[in-house]
Amino acid sequence: MNCLQNLPRCSSLPPRRFKCHRQVKSPCFLRISGAAGDADRPKSLALKAVSGSTSSAEMSGSEMEEEKSEEYSTTMTEAMGAVLTYRHELGMNYNFIRPDLIVGSCLQTPKDVNKLRAIGVKTIFCLQQDPDLEYFGVDIKAIRDYAGTYDDIQHLRAQISRDFDAFDLRMRLPAVVSKLHKAINQNGGVTYVHCTAGMGRAPAVALAYMFWVQGYKLGEAHRLLLSKRSCFPKLYAIKSATADILTGSKKKPISLTWQDGNSSTVEVSGLDIGWGQRLPLQFDEEQRLWKLTRELPEGEYEYKYIVDGEWTCNEHELVTSPNKDGHVNNYIKVLGDDHGSDGAALRNRLTADNPDLTKDERMLIRQFLEACPDEE
Repeated sequence: MNCLQNLPRCSSLPPRRFKCHRQVKSPCFLRISGAAGDADRPKSLALKAVSGSTSSAEMSGSEMEEEKSEEYSTTMTEAMGAVLTYRHELGMNYNFIRPDLIVGSCLQTPKDVNKLRAIGVKTIFCLQQDPDLEYFGVDIKAIRDYAGTYDDIQHLRAQISRDFDAFDLRMRLPAVVSKLHKAINQNGGVTYVHCTAGMGRAPAVALAYMFWVQGYKLGEAHRLLLSKRSCFPKLYAIKSATADILTGSKKKPISLTWQDGNSSTVEVSGLDIGWGQRLPLQFDEEQRLWKLTRELPEGEYEYKYIVDGEWTCNEHELVTSPNKDGHVNNYIKVLGDDHGSDGAALRNRLTADNPDLTKDERMLIRQFLEACPDEE
């Protein structure tokens, strides 16, 4: 369903064809490239329960939680490109970003519902996927059932399926913020937005809401958020989602090639699938090279090749500037059909530094959020 098909058109904006993307279950992460770590070998992104020489039976519950927190924090730091630490064993933590908006970590027991009711929370907005909950042993059903015994608080879920993944965040933001916007309009009071650690998905959703609905410039909202909570929301995902709503999300075919007829397997990771998955390239016998053709929405994408199991860049394709550790990825920029059109100019403005929205643009986004079909 096109959420904007019945909205009035604004002469200053191009036709819009963006659709709300419903949550789709995806497998847990497997591997991460060297974007924020070692450029030559993959990093494990699977959140294993316990590692090391000590058996689970010999470890106390608190020790196991500490080790899970350590591994989760390491994974988060590698994937987000910033040093972030989450200590699940210390309980729920949160910060007021505004008097009516809180960003925090996940609820761990039904008792946490009472803690939030005591500070005026009317909506608990959970972005976690089931594997996130299972990893730390959170009984989401018990929490939801307990919240349901009160008529002054509502627990809602709007899963963002691939943690630490900017593209999945970009695709899911409009539908998720739509659900949040409707809940806030209905329930009022204070809203508690959380993912697992409250450092990636939750601050990004809160930031998009502040930008799209509450009238902040993106940079202004970002500075306020960071002044209240240590976190690392993916700004480019929010910018791209904003442009998708106002200009439409158009796909264009791209081609990647690897010139090596002696390799046994060539794969690529990143792009729109995230660092936890891989796409195989097909070998062209006639040209003696490996090929991948894929359609991608407009935007910039980083990726890396895996050749016979080794992570590497293609020196014949665009390469990012080295990160703080000196590592690089390939990248590609997907452009629309008409680079000089009003839509292209609008997308360029919205994906630049510190974008703002006009009164008409913000009105159209609010109408879009209200027209989006409700998720279960």
